Amino acid sequence: MKPIGLYIHIPFCVKKCNYCDFNSFTKPELISSYISALKKEIETLKDKDYIAQTIFVGGGTPTILSPEELEDVFHTVYKNIPVSDNAEITIEANPGTLTEEKLLALKYAKVNRLSIGLQASQDRLLKIIGRIHTFKDFKINFEAARRIGFDNINVDLIFGLPTQSVNDFKETLQQVLELNPEHISCYSLSIEEGTIFYRLLQEEKLKLPSEDEERQMYYEAIKILNQSGYEHYEISNFAVPKRQSEHNKIYWSYKEYLGLGAGAHSFIENQRFYNYPLIEDYIYSMKNLSSAVAEREDISIREQEAEFCFLGLRLLEGIDKKVFKQRFGTEFMQVYKNAVENMKKEALIEEKGDKVRLTKKGLDFANIVFAEFLP
Repeated sequence: MKPIGLYIHIPFCVKKCNYCDFNSFTKPELISSYISALKKEIETLKDKDYIAQTIFVGGGTPTILSPEELEDVFHTVYKNIPVSDNAEITIEANPGTLTEEKLLALKYAKVNRLSIGLQASQDRLLKIIGRIHTFKDFKINFEAARRIGFDNINVDLIFGLPTQSVNDFKETLQQVLELNPEHISCYSLSIEEGTIFYRLLQEEKLKLPSEDEERQMYYEAIKILNQSGYEHYEISNFAVPKRQSEHNKIYWSYKEYLGLGAGAHSFIENQRFYNYPLIEDYIYSMKNLSSAVAEREDISIREQEAEFCFLGLRLLEGIDKKVFKQRFGTEFMQVYKNAVENMKKEALIEEKGDKVRLTKKGLDFANIVFAEFLP
């Protein structure tokens, strides 16, 4: 059986956040039809020779579903694809949609990892970014999850938010650390076209921290989290020992994954494909065509090598030259000697044994490094 990471997309939200450009919609009237279509797509796994090493249910807001709908989705998965023993099974959960009843349903459905979207601990910032919850709501949900027995919880944070100060972000980190989550993700705010924040930026109505302040927030995250026993193992991710995100490491290690649901992306047998992003198109395709794949693309060896490199460089341990040779049959330095030498001159990457990895300076200019490896 082929080991894969399985991703399932739930594209519904109570309200679209002001920074969000994810494939999500406020169309609760479509949830029932969507679940039926999703179950039909999950059932196609019965014909495949896959085994799920990890399962990740993301969104949108997966916890917008009822306890019964959540159990139904997971039950359909387990009925149609073998799952590895001790598989990491994650669901994204947003405060304001998470209840004890849902937590119990998730526990019953064998979910063993929660990823809770907090973003900031100051209610004024939560309001600015369009969240539907307060910090108190988050704490209540977090503590309920602990009571019910969840011992692997990630907390998502964003820095560089409008009007956010370095001290605001430090305060958020300290307040989250008091709860002792196993994993913390710290993402820099990205202003994407089509979002409310993009429009406000165009209208010069968005007061963002300076670039120096935003970088200082990132440095504070690294310092504070390292001092608190978290390993900085990927550009934006920190974990206590043995609690790294196994599902996300499948992406960063350029291993195979299958995405189900509206807009979900897959990478199988050196082919990339994705489903129709609009919920209505997805439902129609599953109902009438028994497939929701919108487009497929073969990835050339050169592109595969490049993707292996810039995804692998996101991990602080870096790229392993021996793994590159095993995978592509070519010496790493034969392909990327110029890129490596250029980046070493700029002190953005370093070689240590068989590993090539970003330096501390390289973490700040990661996109410049990644561009050097593009075909």
